[in-house]
Amino acid sequence: MFKKSRSLDASFKAMRNIMIVVVTGAFMLSIFCIYKFMRASESLQTKLYVLSNGKVIEALGGDKKDNVEVELRDHIKVFHENFFTLSPDNQAIQRYITKALYLCDGSGKKFYDDLKESGYYSNIISGNISQTLEMDSIKTDIEKYPYRFQFFAQVKIVRPTTTTIRSLITEGFVRNVARTDNNPHGYLIERWEVKANQDLRTENR
Repeated sequence: MFKKSRSLDASFKAMRNIMIVVVTGAFMLSIFCIYKFMRASESLQTKLYVLSNGKVIEALGGDKKDNVEVELRDHIKVFHENFFTLSPDNQAIQRYITKALYLCDGSGKKFYDDLKESGYYSNIISGNISQTLEMDSIKTDIEKYPYRFQFFAQVKIVRPTTTTIRSLITEGFVRNVARTDNNPHGYLIERWEVKANQDLRTENR
């Protein structure tokens, strides 16, 4: 009788131990699966797929704060390229200037109006002049908001008989705005000023 009782007690303890091991194992497996799922979910959220020329390209996405300086530089570069790329065609000038003015506040519009009033764009068209911009560097300060910047470039002005190279230095501040199709980085240049725009050399063509 006592032997049967002890045998039942031992069996019960063995079953209990087995159940504890099974439950603990299942719990640990569940925790591991949840962890792996969350890691995979985070990984998928930081992946972007871009369709380019019929091909799917994987890109990495991230928080805007992680890319402030990169996006800031590109915003500044795109603004200046659009503003200072000119062809002897009024429609082309208007198209590029319109793109540029979406990226800047009234200070950009004022500079454009001053150039237009002085006949700068009319001379570009009547003289069959084309103008392109080659960026040298951009200095940004992202420690203080709004972000201050300095832009350094050279402007190449091609006339029928000569080519002139000018230095260009501008500065201003950049603040955050909503992202739109016309302003994909979500920045706006303000208090923009042209600090230097001087001829470096002129070459005969």
